[in-house]
Amino acid sequence: MKKTLLLTVCICFSLNGYAQDKKLAEDCFKKGDYKCAEEQYSKLAEKEQIQKFQSEYYDYLGTAQRRQGKATLAFKSYESALKANPMSVSVYANLASLHSQKGNKVKALEYIQKGLQVDDKNADLYLTRSKIYDSQGKKELAIKDLDQILTFAPDNIFAKTGLANLKKNSGNLDGALKDYNQLISEKPESLLYNGRADVYLKMKKYKEALTDVNKAIAIDSKFAQSYVTKALVLFETAKPKEACENLDKAVTLGYEKAILAEYYTKCIKK
Repeated sequence: MKKTLLLTVCICFSLNGYAQDKKLAEDCFKKGDYKCAEEQYSKLAEKEQIQKFQSEYYDYLGTAQRRQGKATLAFKSYESALKANPMSVSVYANLASLHSQKGNKVKALEYIQKGLQVDDKNADLYLTRSKIYDSQGKKELAIKDLDQILTFAPDNIFAKTGLANLKKNSGNLDGALKDYNQLISEKPESLLYNGRADVYLKMKKYKEALTDVNKAIAIDSKFAQSYVTKALVLFETAKPKEACENLDKAVTLGYEKAILAEYYTKCIKK
């Protein structure tokens, strides 16, 4: 009886400690403390015995590393996540996105195809592939992927903004602006104001761009992309110090600094 009671107490302590470790990892990730998140998810992944959960921890570990600019380690973590659970669509999406970011579009497309074999209604995979097609000049294929998302997720805001951005990228700024005006009238969100700010930036309407990006930040102060857009507007209006401060803010919120390397060359080195 005593042994049974002792065993039960030990199990309870173990589960309680495990739950606390998991909560700490989640809190670190939510706060944007990716170094802390990396340490905690690494511990969780190493001691987890259930492969599905282990895969999730490696997945979060990879993302925490990625947001610190540790791409090589992120690749290894994502691959460990995939090994633990080959049916994880999230891992396929992350590997595709990271390979695309690093310039390996072929590998990215391979992971997207594998992910779609697991779940052919995953918006993230279609969104990433659409961006790749757009970068390759395959506009019709890019549009097809975004339209595909809207067949199973008609309210997907990323697909809708993606279609507007394709117009922007092809030089149809008036068409993109019209789309964003319509979307904002339906649902004024941070993502949409930031998107329209970028259109205004391309049109060299800096006052309107700054107004919109400030609205985006007011709605969601943790949306990293808005600070990048604001930085670009400030660079164009000869305010490099403020621009660089906004780049730093974006990085603290999880934006990968490596992607901003070109813009950081305009910052004054201390």
